[in-house]
Amino acid sequence: MRIILVMMVLVIGLAGGPALAQQAAAAHEPAAGGWLGPFTVVAAGIGMALAAGLCGLGQGRAIAAALEGMARQPGAAARIQTAMIIGLALIESLAIYTLVIAIILLFANPFK
Repeated sequence: MRIILVMMVLVIGLAGGPALAQQAAAAHEPAAGGWLGPFTVVAAGIGMALAAGLCGLGQGRAIAAALEGMARQPGAAARIQTAMIIGLALIESLAIYTLVIAIILLFANPFK
């Protein structure tokens, strides 16, 4: 649980840097773009990599726990499987939200 908190703080810190530096960059650089474009691409890539990796780990742990529960109580396998599929869909939605944010950063760059 502690590692997830550390990763979230790291991602927020990396993603918030360009937003906070926008005013300073606008004051010192010409309107041609500067460093903000490459940093948004890097932020999108790092964010998607972290989201995909951590969602994969979460899904693996969820499946392992569900299979263990089914092995211990075969009579409850249908209910456990239903709950597992719903949980996996919710975990996968986090990766999809991150993908949407990455696509927004890449194509509709709001920091321009």
